[in-house]
Amino acid sequence: MDASINSKALWDISYGLYIVTSACDGKLNGQIANTVFQVSADPPRVAVSLHKQNLTHAFVQASGVLAIMTLEEGVSMDLIGLFGFKSGRDVDKLARVPHTLGSNGCALVSEGALSIMEGRVVASADGGTHTVFIVELTRAEVLKQGTPLTYATYQAVKKGHSPKNAPTYRGEADPPEGVQGRFKCSVCGYLYDPREGDPAGHIPPGTSFEDLPSDWTCPLCGATKEDFAPAG
Repeated sequence: MDASINSKALWDISYGLYIVTSACDGKLNGQIANTVFQVSADPPRVAVSLHKQNLTHAFVQASGVLAIMTLEEGVSMDLIGLFGFKSGRDVDKLARVPHTLGSNGCALVSEGALSIMEGRVVASADGGTHTVFIVELTRAEVLKQGTPLTYATYQAVKKGHSPKNAPTYRGEADPPEGVQGRFKCSVCGYLYDPREGDPAGHIPPGTSFEDLPSDWTCPLCGATKEDFAPAG
């Protein structure tokens, strides 16, 4: 990156967190995306940025249809881990969660979602590693009232990380000075900190990584203890 560009300036841009699904040749797939925003009111259009190497990108590019689920703050990390840190080339994600099919054939996942939008691609732009799809909405529905999950909350409260194919991926972070006993997931980058434990998994603060149950899994992506390595 150009030395005159401080990438930390980009960290101040606000993002949401969404599941984006698509359908192609009778197959379904979906992924987590954090770059979805409205670009027009009449007709109602949104922009969606997807990494070119992702299977969902290939589906959208081939079929021209997609669906978007806006996630709520209380969404489970298991759902985020499934759609954010597993590849549809290796895992049938939609076989693992309840869903229905929308009018355009894409999977609609209501779990953890505040609203659902369906649409068709009307234009696209090359964004380097990503393609920005301009999508005209054909249907939109509010499922329930609630607070949308922002990327800032995802990081600060849920201790989430960006996968390498996300536009907001920040690379490896240096561990805080003096912090010992942390272990890092080799799959998603989640850091287990014994000072915090894993409250969602009923692991109290002060529990060392070695003392975690043998069947404990990464709260973000579901990786096993064997997938963790010391992080300082």
